[in-house]
Parts: sequence; C-alpha cells; structure tokens
Amino acid sequence: MADDWDDLVLDEDFIRSAETSEPSARARMLAARWRREKPEPQPWRSDEPPAGWFFSKGRRRKWRRR
Repeated sequence: MADDWDDLVLDEDFIRSAETSEPSARARMLAARWRREKPEPQPWRSDEPPAGWFFSKGRRRKWRRR
C-alpha cells in the first residue's frame, strides 16, 4: 500500500518559502491575561508628564550651562 507522502521531498527551497507567523511571547502572555480579565481602558494621550524622569530636578541640572 503506497502512501502519497512516501515520495514527498522537502527540499531547501520548499522549506525557505514556507511562511511562518507566530505571535511573540509577550503577545501570547497579554492575550491570555486579557482572556481572563479585560484590560482597563487607557486614554490615548495623558495630560500627566511621563513617569517623572524627564522633568526631574536631577535632569534639569544637566541642562543648565555653567
């Protein structure tokens, strides 16, 4: 009994032409988390400064000329 797959040859051209698309580990983690609990809605743009590092006093000292 001959099988259709017995004579199949997977050469390098066939393997390199195969398209692969797998989500990143972070995307899979977030998808699993969001399935369990919906994420909180986030504003597109916030009026608050970013995390405080950009406007910190230590950074301002470096900007001033002496």
